[in-house]
Amino acid sequence: MPQAPGSATDNLARLVAPEMAKQLGQPVVVDNRPGGALTIGIDAVAKSAPDGYTIGMGPVGALAITRHMVEKLPYDIERDLQPVALVTTGYMLLAASPKAPFTTVRELVAYAKAHPGKLSNASSSNGSPGHVSGELFKYMTGTDIVHVPYKGGAPAIADLIAGHVELMFESTNSIAPHVRAGRVRALAVTGARRAHSLPEVPTMIETGVPGYEVTAWSGVIAPAGLPRPVLERLNAAVNAAINEPATRERLAEMGSESGGGTPDDYATLIRRDSAKWAEVIRRSGARID
Repeated sequence: MPQAPGSATDNLARLVAPEMAKQLGQPVVVDNRPGGALTIGIDAVAKSAPDGYTIGMGPVGALAITRHMVEKLPYDIERDLQPVALVTTGYMLLAASPKAPFTTVRELVAYAKAHPGKLSNASSSNGSPGHVSGELFKYMTGTDIVHVPYKGGAPAIADLIAGHVELMFESTNSIAPHVRAGRVRALAVTGARRAHSLPEVPTMIETGVPGYEVTAWSGVIAPAGLPRPVLERLNAAVNAAINEPATRERLAEMGSESGGGTPDDYATLIRRDSAKWAEVIRRSGARID
């Protein structure tokens, strides 16, 4: 797990691991290896023996975003990693502090244009989906908003609630409870359709930003060179785990949808979103030292 305990991807791993264990007939242990803009945990997978006993969670941030922001990765994603199966897809939510002087996306854009550089957009880290979602939003709306990276989503959300920052793009998985409790203000979700967990919140497209779409996904990866029978067994275990009715219900509550499919399906998604975010990052000039 390339992120800390309690992160959105960690929550998914701890939900799916016990169900995978039932399918495989042996324990599936979650080993958190956070740091290095997600590279430490991914590197641990890439350099493991391709025997099926070391697998990892591969979130969109690690496989499609930070690869374009870190000057030199210690691994090559296409060469050193094997996609196993997509676990979930979900959306980001554009949330505002309850103290912010706007209640809709249109009001936000108008305010940002009238006060360039005055608004702050928090994210869980440099290179996170929240970071690049904000960069895409700025580009598509012609606004100047300052990015403020934090060391994790929890402190960023805390500052959003307190009004120290005005905006945050965060996965519905982790921020939906704060919306329901009235601690933050939901402005829009980033999917092509509304989120099941927040059906009252409009999409970014509905709010007047045509073409804006961001999905936050995560799946299981393994070292390259995995024998085909082992890959197929792991793929079947993931698919069975996420299609358990209790798991599907819990994922829906978290604002995520079950993924599934073949290793090739997951590899295609990684390539597609990597190309999309490469262009966004190139335009923004964002880098991670």
